[in-house]
Amino acid sequence: MSRARIGFLGVGWIGRHRMEVMLATGDVEAAAISDPSPEMVAATQALAPDAAVVDSLEAMLALGLDGVVIASPSALHANQSVQALKAGTAVFCQKPLGRDAAEAARVVAAAETADRFLSVDFSYRYTAGMTRIAELVRAGTLGEIYAVDLTFHNAYGPDKPWFYDRALAGGGCVMDLGVHLVDLALWVLGFPELSGKVDATLFAEGKPLTTLDKVEDYAAASFTLANGAVVRLTCSWRLHAGQDAQIEAAFYGTNGGAALRNVNGSFYDFHAEHFVGTQCHVLATPPDEWGGRAAAAWATRLRADPRFDPAAHELVAVSQVLDRIYAAP
Repeated sequence: MSRARIGFLGVGWIGRHRMEVMLATGDVEAAAISDPSPEMVAATQALAPDAAVVDSLEAMLALGLDGVVIASPSALHANQSVQALKAGTAVFCQKPLGRDAAEAARVVAAAETADRFLSVDFSYRYTAGMTRIAELVRAGTLGEIYAVDLTFHNAYGPDKPWFYDRALAGGGCVMDLGVHLVDLALWVLGFPELSGKVDATLFAEGKPLTTLDKVEDYAAASFTLANGAVVRLTCSWRLHAGQDAQIEAAFYGTNGGAALRNVNGSFYDFHAEHFVGTQCHVLATPPDEWGGRAAAAWATRLRADPRFDPAAHELVAVSQVLDRIYAAP
C-alpha cells in the first residue's frame, strides 16, 4: 500500500515521541490527532501540521484510517482498541492492553475477527542488549534456562492521579513497570505457560496489602514456568534506591548467564553482558536509541501487511501472569 494513514489518540510525551519515530520510517503519515489538552495538540501540530484535529476516537475512525496509535489512560485501552479494530483499523497500543487478561483477550479476539494488525508498545524487547540476550538463549548458548531475575525500581511515582486508582489503572507498580519485565521473560523464553502457584507480596506505603483496595507501590513475586525456569520479580515506585532507577533482566542457564542492566540509574542507558563462570563478555553498551523501535516496527509492518498477526495472542499470556500476581496475596 501507499503510506498508511494513522490517527494518534493521546499525544502527550509518549504519543508525540512515537509519532515522530513512526513518521521517520516513511511508512506512515499522521492523518489525525486527538487529545483533551490544547497544549499537547499544539505541540503535536509542529510534527504533523497537516493532520486533522478531532475531538474523539469516533471522529478519527470516520476518516477511514489504516491504523490508530492509542496513548490514553489505561482504563480506556481495551474499549478504544476494540472500537478501532471493529472499524477495520489496525492498533498500536501503549501498555497495558487491558487491565486484566479478560480485557486483553477481548482486544485480541477483536483483532483476529477483523483480521487487523495489533501490537503493544513493549519497547524493552527492542534494546540492543535484550536482542543479543534473546539470541543467546534461543541458540542454546546458555544451556537450559532455570532462573530469571527481574527488577524495576523507580525512585519516582507516576504524576497522573489515575495511576493511583485501581479501577482506572488496573494495578500499581506491577501493572506499570512489572508488565515490561514479565513480557521480557516470556518473550525471551518463547512464552511457556505457568506451572504451579504464584507467590506474591504487595505493599502500599510500607504496609502489606491483604486486599486490593489500593494500588501497590512495591511488589515481590515468584513463579515457575512450564520449562522449569523460576522467575523472581521485584518492582516499585518511590523506592529509596539511591538513584533514579534500578532495572535488570537476568537469565541464568546450565551453560552460562546474561543480564541487561541500566547504567548509573538511567531509564534509557543499558549495558548487557554474557557470563561464563567468572568471565564476563560485553554484549551491548550505550548509546542505543531503542525507545521508539517497537513503534517503528509496527508502522513498517502495517504498511507491508495490515493483517492479523497470531503473535498477538502472546499479549494475553502476559496479562494472565499479572492476574495471578494480583490474585496471590
